[in-house]
Amino acid sequence: MKKFFLITLLSCMLCVSCTEKAETDPEVIAMRGLVNRVVPEYSENIVLERLENDTVDRFEIETQGNNLVIRGNNANSMAVGLNHYLKYFCKAQYSWFKEEPLQIPSVMPKVYPAVSLSARVPDRFFLNYCTFGYTLPWWDWSQWEHFIDWMALNGINLPLAITGQESVWYEVWSDLGLTDEEIRSYFTGPAHLPWHRMQNIDRWGGPLPMSWLENQKALQKQIVARERELNMKPVLPGFAGHVPPCITRLYPDAPLASLGDWAGFDSICWCKFLDPLDPLYTDIQKRFIDKQTEFYGTDHIYGIDIFNELIPPSWEPEYLSRVSRQVYESLEAADPEAKWLEMAWLFWNERQYWEVDNRIEAYITSMPKDRHIMLDYYCERQPVWERTNAYYGVPYIWCYLGNFGGNSMLAGNLDTVNVRIERAFERGGDNFIGIGSTLEGFDCNPFMYEYVFEKAWNDPLTKDVDAWVKCLADQRAGKEDPAMRAAWALLADSVYNKVSSPGQTVRINQRPTMGDIDEYRQYYVAPTYKYNNITLLDALDDLLAADCNTRTRHFDVVNITRQLLGNYFSDLYADYVKAYREGDYETLHQIEQTMTNILDDTDKILATESAFLVGRWIRDARAIGITEEDKDYFESNARNIITTWGEEDALLNEYASRAWAGLTATYYAYRWKEFFKDVDAAIDAGQPFDEKAYHERICKYEGQWWRERIGTFSAEPQGDGVALAKNIVDKYRAELEARYRK
Repeated sequence: MKKFFLITLLSCMLCVSCTEKAETDPEVIAMRGLVNRVVPEYSENIVLERLENDTVDRFEIETQGNNLVIRGNNANSMAVGLNHYLKYFCKAQYSWFKEEPLQIPSVMPKVYPAVSLSARVPDRFFLNYCTFGYTLPWWDWSQWEHFIDWMALNGINLPLAITGQESVWYEVWSDLGLTDEEIRSYFTGPAHLPWHRMQNIDRWGGPLPMSWLENQKALQKQIVARERELNMKPVLPGFAGHVPPCITRLYPDAPLASLGDWAGFDSICWCKFLDPLDPLYTDIQKRFIDKQTEFYGTDHIYGIDIFNELIPPSWEPEYLSRVSRQVYESLEAADPEAKWLEMAWLFWNERQYWEVDNRIEAYITSMPKDRHIMLDYYCERQPVWERTNAYYGVPYIWCYLGNFGGNSMLAGNLDTVNVRIERAFERGGDNFIGIGSTLEGFDCNPFMYEYVFEKAWNDPLTKDVDAWVKCLADQRAGKEDPAMRAAWALLADSVYNKVSSPGQTVRINQRPTMGDIDEYRQYYVAPTYKYNNITLLDALDDLLAADCNTRTRHFDVVNITRQLLGNYFSDLYADYVKAYREGDYETLHQIEQTMTNILDDTDKILATESAFLVGRWIRDARAIGITEEDKDYFESNARNIITTWGEEDALLNEYASRAWAGLTATYYAYRWKEFFKDVDAAIDAGQPFDEKAYHERICKYEGQWWRERIGTFSAEPQGDGVALAKNIVDKYRAELEARYRK
């Protein structure tokens, strides 16, 4: 008996010793912090252990007694293990929306047998320059902290980290001799900075307040510190050759080239490109990397894109090779361990120029291949690796884009993504090193991105889309629910099997037009859908019948109702135009009334979900400001990017349109109701509708909406979306059934 007691005591002492040792490991400490933030209710019953294997990322989870044991070779792998437990044992999802709480069982589910998974690729990349304008510009640390935890849970270890770079540039340009006014006027407004960083536009929405620079510098220090704690390597920017035009005051002989027009902005906004062969280029690169490293540290991976959506000064392969080689050599001179990460979007977007004369090969192979990484940006539609002999041996990351402009639209192609990722594993070569996502903005299909990152691990479930979707439905319901499974099976089979495209949004978000004159159409609004709208009604019926009350189900109900109404509105619009042209004014007025009702009901349903509130966007923008002047400035910039984008009637007008409460009521609905009013007045007067007069008046209103900040909006959701959705379904069911049921 004494012997048994001693053995038991010794075992307990060894366990305590191992636990104490584990909790002093930096990886375990970082993961413990994440556990305490994500699942504090479970924290005391979660044991964390380090796996001594750094060659492949892997995790193990199992139940021992009353505890969940999570093992991983680093904190990032352990975080993936925790997320696997939450999804497939707790049937819960940790949302990228901070306002959407995690809902987990009160009693921890058991894991029998143990689960062990390994990463199929070493690198998992996330974000896009554009995301920092369409989603992230107004975030504070609390939002970033939540999001970084989401990235860790999804195994992301290569995040784009470009916040706060203007603070670095301010110091660099100041040290070179430019004035405060010259520097801050060169920057754009906050939400437009991604396109300044990509050498697309200067000045628009500037000058940038000094308070912004200070705020973002402090924020970036927190971001990269936390990302590194969780085994991420933040991708920081490098110098791409973009310089203030006034630099010629200091260097009159500097060889600058104008990169020309981008998206129709005036020439004063055109960017200047410094020839990389000039010694000044290498000097600026060194100054920038040194100062950035002083501020934010480095993991030696730098994002540089020198000709994104632009025409190079020359298309000669020799020139392209010379420029890229010199850019790399300037980077290497600044940081001998540097790797250059670059988007391949330009090879698809400007493919008519790049896919001739071996230009791509000349451009990307002029430097050591192990110091270069290509992001294959839009693989769900067109994998460029298949058009370039797998990037001629240069390492590349397969990326799912999934969203343009942060548009609110049901979109995604699960089956195609599955097939194309598996094809990359089979045929992509040894230089296929990662999986990523390059979304332009957070949208209303977050599960698509989680699926992509699950494909980076050797879980056989991800190869069976139908089985994976069943698990997704369980996570949305918090349990196995037949109605929820039916809804998601229907959505996956019919809605989520098409690729996303620019301008994919609903007709509500389009400036109205009779369509007779091309100059009144908006280029970036494509309100088409490739499924029968009755599918959404049937899916919504299933969602409403589900026996659960999760926040994720609430989001799904609101999201599907929003799209159902938007699709119906689009189809009614076609009938409205037809009735006008045929002189059937009685029918026209009936359609007008229904469309007006849909506008009002859409705004009401959106107002019940925190993810769909323009008030939240505006609140966050104003919160960054210190003075009232700064708050007003940030709000105007926030309003501009999601509406006219630049000046009224600019090419990018509505590119970043959103189905958001408040925006719908005061911006989109106003335009439609004024349109109906003008058409009715013309009919009553026996005159043709004056589209030009309407267009001019509405363009003026659009500018007033963001400049004068028309409307005040709640930042908190209002009402019960599920109950309201039921009422909306009852209200329109007969009309929807008659139109779409076949």
